[in-house]
Amino acid sequence: MQTREALKFDLRGKSAFFKKPDANTYAYFTYNNIHKIALLGLLGAVIGLGGYIRQKETSSFGEKQAFPEFYSKLKDLKVCIIPNTKYGYFSKKIQQFNNSVGYASKEEGGNLIVREQWLEGPSWTIYLLKDGGAGEYFERLAENLLNGRCVYIPYLGKNDHPATIENCSAVRLEPAECEYFSCLFPNDMGERGIDTSDGSENGFLFKEYVPYSMSSSLNFYEFKEFAFTNFIFKRSIFTDLTFTDCEKKLVFY
Repeated sequence: MQTREALKFDLRGKSAFFKKPDANTYAYFTYNNIHKIALLGLLGAVIGLGGYIRQKETSSFGEKQAFPEFYSKLKDLKVCIIPNTKYGYFSKKIQQFNNSVGYASKEEGGNLIVREQWLEGPSWTIYLLKDGGAGEYFERLAENLLNGRCVYIPYLGKNDHPATIENCSAVRLEPAECEYFSCLFPNDMGERGIDTSDGSENGFLFKEYVPYSMSSSLNFYEFKEFAFTNFIFKRSIFTDLTFTDCEKKLVFY
């Protein structure tokens, strides 16, 4: 296997909210990290691709688009996400605010009390693999990110949470056998092979089911369990998507 090129940048914000589709009557909850679908939406904003609202527009044949434009153009892009926090999750806090537009609630006064669980001070290091399936759109992303330009304002889940993108650079990656991963990874790659911790005082294993792809029939999320850990694997993992940048062990998906 040959050396590959990638884009690397830091993504952060004061807060973030990646809404889980399941909720109880008290509050809406968030995923612990930005997931691939949300990241592709943010990247689509950088280069001006349409989202869910534009998808509602019908074609000349009266058929809706199968996917939002950002997903249809970027779904094959290979990404790698590193949470910049020790154990893979961020502090959260329930935020409460009023929706008083008048038609939000059938209660007297038309006021709806909304409660959302927000991530506090989230930060990730993101890698985008060149020649990873996005074609010309990767070049557009590279041009805009390296020059600090965005067509639309990128945000972390909702427009209440503007995103900061910084420290963007082009990097070279070497194919690597990985005895551990420095990033979030699909759990079916590693959990059964986890052996011992990396020698630090506290071993940890964080796992969460998150959106991984989208169903074309209903635009529903399709889920996969992801993990983040300082444990090593009993057997090294080597695929055409495992790399190192000489500091981190990475897997793209």
